[in-house]
Amino acid sequence: MSKSRIEAFTDGVVAIIITILVLDLKLPEQHTWAALFGQMRMPFVVYVASFLMIAEIWNFHHQMFAAVEKTNAHVLWANMNLLFWMSLIPAVTAWYGTDIFARPSAMLYH
Repeated sequence: MSKSRIEAFTDGVVAIIITILVLDLKLPEQHTWAALFGQMRMPFVVYVASFLMIAEIWNFHHQMFAAVEKTNAHVLWANMNLLFWMSLIPAVTAWYGTDIFARPSAMLYH
């Protein structure tokens, strides 16, 4: 498999992960600024941090693949391993965003 196919697949999975990440943001039922800032402040901060983490991983992935000349099964499985762990980011982000002081979610998030 060519490296461009691996990169294209990874780009697609990252796009889906980011979409899931933003869909986990639950907007308040009240349509007021106080409700928005009061209920969404911490989930939004955690969302931004997660988005930046995914962006950093994606950027590094493209820089790394720029140097790749040949791919094999090991490269494919290493890439799938990366995507597996990245796919968990939205779930951990949603959990951590609900209570940033909970130890289990904080440990998984960091």
